[in-house]
Formats: sequence, C-alpha cells, structure tokens
Amino acid sequence: MLTSVRSLLAATLLAGSALSAAPAMAQDAADTLGPVTVSGSVALVSDYRFRGVSQTDEEMAVQGGITVGHESGLYVGTWASNLAGWGTFGGSNMELDIYGGYAMPLGDSATLDVGVTWYMYPGGADNTDFAEPYVKLSSTLGPVEGLVGVAYAPKQQALGNYSNTPNSRGQKQDNLYLWTDISSGIPNTPVTLKGHLGYSDGNPGLGPNGTSIAPTGEYFDWMLGADMAVGPLTLGVAYVDTDISRSESAYLGSGFASTKDGSSIASSQVVFSVSAGF
Repeated sequence: MLTSVRSLLAATLLAGSALSAAPAMAQDAADTLGPVTVSGSVALVSDYRFRGVSQTDEEMAVQGGITVGHESGLYVGTWASNLAGWGTFGGSNMELDIYGGYAMPLGDSATLDVGVTWYMYPGGADNTDFAEPYVKLSSTLGPVEGLVGVAYAPKQQALGNYSNTPNSRGQKQDNLYLWTDISSGIPNTPVTLKGHLGYSDGNPGLGPNGTSIAPTGEYFDWMLGADMAVGPLTLGVAYVDTDISRSESAYLGSGFASTKDGSSIASSQVVFSVSAGF
C-alpha cells in the first residue's frame, strides 16, 4: 500500500514541478516594485532542526532568506544557514537552498503552491546536493491558518545508501516527506500558537556524505510552540521531537550523536528563536 501511495505521489509531484516550482514566500514584510514583491527574513535560533533532527550539533545558527515574487504567482528565492560541519553534509559548514515555484489562489482563503527546492552544501564533498519538488495547500479560517504538504525527492546519489563497499557507491535513493502545519493567533495578544507533524520515508542510514534525510528509513517528527511579536521582532519558543529511538540513533553511530555529550541529535529539544522580516 505504501509503495503504491509513494508512486502516485511521486508522479503527481514530478508532473507539478514540470509546470512550475517552492517554499511559500516570506510574508513577514515586503517591498512592492510594480508587479514584483521582494520579501525576506533573518533569524537567530538556538538549534537548527530540519525535520526534527539537529543540523548544527545542537548549537546556534544564523539564518536568512529572500524571495522575489511576481503578481502572476511565480516566485524564486534563496535561504541559508550555518551547519555543524562535523562529518555530515560532506563536511560543509553551510546549507544554501534555492527554490522557485508558482502559488495560485483557490477561492478566497486557500492557496496551492507547487515548486522545487535545490539543497546545496558548499565546500562539502561531491554528491551532497539534491532536488526536492513539493506541493503545498494552505488555507485560512478566521485566526487559524493550516497547511498540508507533500515533498518527494526522486532517486539521487546524495540520498544513496551509506557503505564503504565499492558495489554500493553511486547508488541512488529517493525520499518522501508528508507534513501538516497549523497556527492561530490569540485574539487581542501578540502571541501565535503553532504546531507541526511530519512523516519521512526514505533511505535508512546517513548516506554517502551524511545527507540522507530519513536516517532510520521512516520516522515521525513534531513540534509545538509559540511566537510573540515584539516591535519589528518575533520571539519564538518550540518543543521539537521525533520518534527515533535511542537504539536506532546508536546504530547510526557517531555521525548521529552530539559531540558534546554523545546524545542523539534527534532527541527532544526546546528551541528558541528571534527573527525579523523585511
């Protein structure tokens, strides 16, 4: 059943990405230049968690991105963050994402967003970069905003099996990610509550250069948190966790353990952030 579902989703995503392409445009603030809108954000976070797994050895990260959108719904953008650079991502100290897509309104309160993200790890080993098409459907009902998304990365070497044996090198694998987000502002307050649930299904292991994005093959990640607007800034706090067990983390070896205390980089963590839109 799962295989057939993955095949259907993969076909849908690849067909959609051929028509257009990404991540939703930042809506924090924007400058309008005729039919073109430029928006972006910068952030400082206590830990960069990607689908529940720390990418910075449970240390701080500086992040930022910018999106250029057209009134037609087309957009392109880029986003970057520092990384731990300790045996994963081919030793790269930076993640640089480039994305593009098309967002179309569906009625008065819903938006369909189709696109693709290219994940790059500058300065890392070869075969660390990969592409991931996605489709997102978002809607608003009063103060509540909801989103469901599907991302499918087709077979690529960066997602291949990890092994030192010659027969495994050059192998390609794919990855499926399903997720939903929900947020709601508390009336008459600057506080917004938020939640996230995601499911990964892909290649087990850390990949040839530590770039596999489903390290145990399949797992769930979730987040519960709150944001508070303080002038031009947004202060955030979130509890992030996965269902990756200690034994699964131990099986993955030192590349999946914190260099500080040896704990799993997928264990629960409270993450703090401060960000600003422009």
